[in-house]
Amino acid sequence: MLDILKDYASQRIDLLKMEATEKTSVTAGTITIIVLLSVCMLFFLILLNIGLGLLIGYYLGNYAYGILIMAGFYLLVMLIIFLSKKTLKTLVANKIIQSLND
Repeated sequence: MLDILKDYASQRIDLLKMEATEKTSVTAGTITIIVLLSVCMLFFLILLNIGLGLLIGYYLGNYAYGILIMAGFYLLVMLIIFLSKKTLKTLVANKIIQSLND
């Protein structure tokens, strides 16, 4: 009977190790994909914003005005994010906890 309990405990520990390894590898893969997509998206957004700033500046007759309008837009976005940071923190934390528990 004692041998059966030892075998059960050993197998349970092995199972927990395998589950932890699986969750770790899935999380690492997900983080890698998110980082790669974020870098690509960042380059896209930078080039898009430069293009939009120059286009707006072309229509206004002064390229600096176009760049300043784009900067003002992102200042507004930054202000909105700053004012809603508590909600965003809770949302991100809940998503992380949910993905780790699945």
